[in-house]
Amino acid sequence: MIMIYKAILATTSKMLIAAQNKEWDELVALEKECGKLAQILINENPQPILDPELLQNKIKIIHQILDDDAQIRAITESWMIRLQDMLYANGKARCLQQAYQSTDHT
Repeated sequence: MIMIYKAILATTSKMLIAAQNKEWDELVALEKECGKLAQILINENPQPILDPELLQNKIKIIHQILDDDAQIRAITESWMIRLQDMLYANGKARCLQQAYQSTDHT
């Protein structure tokens, strides 16, 4: 089980690098891989009882995963806001263009 957590951490670390480098296709592919690994964890039931050392290791890994996720989210949210602004501006420009074109024909 701990190996799956480590695999998720390795994947989220790669996702963070992809987000930092604006490699969006790579980020999406890695996100799918991460989802598959998470599904394995969900399907593993019940989880084994870990000794205190392994439990601490698991907790540390989870904290690292969450830290990676927060950093990825910060990068992608600002990018998504910029993308939404661009789409909104393009849509507004298109509406204006259509409005002016329709008045030219009258």
